[in-house]
Amino acid sequence: MKKIVALLLANSIFFGLLSGIGASAESASSAESAILIEAETGAVISEKNADERRAMASTTKIMTAILTIEAGDLDKEFTVDSYAIMVEGTSMGLQEGDRVSRRDLLYGILLPSGNDAANAAAVSVGGSIPAFVKMMNEKAEVLGLSNTHFVTPSGLDADGHYTTARDLAALAAYAMKNETFREIVSSKSKKLEFGNPPYPRTLYNSNKMLSNYDGAIGIKTGFTDNARRCLVSAAERNGVTLIAVTLNAPDDWNDHTKMLDYGFSVVRNYPLETGCTAQTAVVGSGRSVGVFAESSELSLTPENRQKLERRVVLPRMVYGGVKQGQKLGELQFLLGGKVVKTVPLLARETVEVKSELSLWQKILSFFGIYA
Repeated sequence: MKKIVALLLANSIFFGLLSGIGASAESASSAESAILIEAETGAVISEKNADERRAMASTTKIMTAILTIEAGDLDKEFTVDSYAIMVEGTSMGLQEGDRVSRRDLLYGILLPSGNDAANAAAVSVGGSIPAFVKMMNEKAEVLGLSNTHFVTPSGLDADGHYTTARDLAALAAYAMKNETFREIVSSKSKKLEFGNPPYPRTLYNSNKMLSNYDGAIGIKTGFTDNARRCLVSAAERNGVTLIAVTLNAPDDWNDHTKMLDYGFSVVRNYPLETGCTAQTAVVGSGRSVGVFAESSELSLTPENRQKLERRVVLPRMVYGGVKQGQKLGELQFLLGGKVVKTVPLLARETVEVKSELSLWQKILSFFGIYA
């Protein structure tokens, strides 16, 4: 009996300590604002003043880089705008008359955090820095970053240039879905050739997390006199991807280590319930076809696993016949009413249509009557 009581007491202490780690990690953080999220779902694991508007320094360049990537033509060379590269602060070493590609600039933006690279990319993509800044704010609106406003592509201090830890985490999660962005921010260094004439040089990543944290895969550092130390980091272990953000954090490297360690202690991959017995009518065949979904997983805390909801999205009827494996609908998994994962619903078999439908048959089928 004593052994049982002791075991129960030990378990109680262990789980009590585990549940308190998140709160203690937040209070112990040196950051003025911070947040830790699971990257795929966007679910918040811990936060501290996450909606407080603050300057974000060169973490701004996450937006600059993703817009440059989405503009395309990454390997087409051009001459940098001589005015754009005359900017203070960190640099990738651009000089007047240099020939570069947008891909070169992306490495310059995201590794050494070149303000010259950010401005050069802005002019290349937007035609001018003000026009590019407008694109940045339009993209922020599209992504739902309601507490973010950009004034510069580089992140240098400017009135009205701000974000929140929550918005910055959402932007980072969006950017990390892009393979080009993900490849660049995970690079510790990159050998490039640019200039006039081009010559080889090596750019080094200022993000120490890549070397110091197991599983780190990015993404961006930042510092200005006003914003102070800012950091966005991402790490991946056992299929779980986490994103941590700190704004004005004197001890950001240690803060992120603690935040990510805590995240990996409470988040794991869980198998999703993908069984489905629903069917849809194949108009003109007189038959219905069943659907199936392949197995899938989702990274969740135990608490969110209990809150996860499932919704079947499948049309009542399909036209023109169906081939086995054809996507007919999807399973949606929701947290707090927000879709965080979709899994395709596929046809179990091939169903051919007997003949072309007459107008009358189409009218009847619209009302769910199959002739």
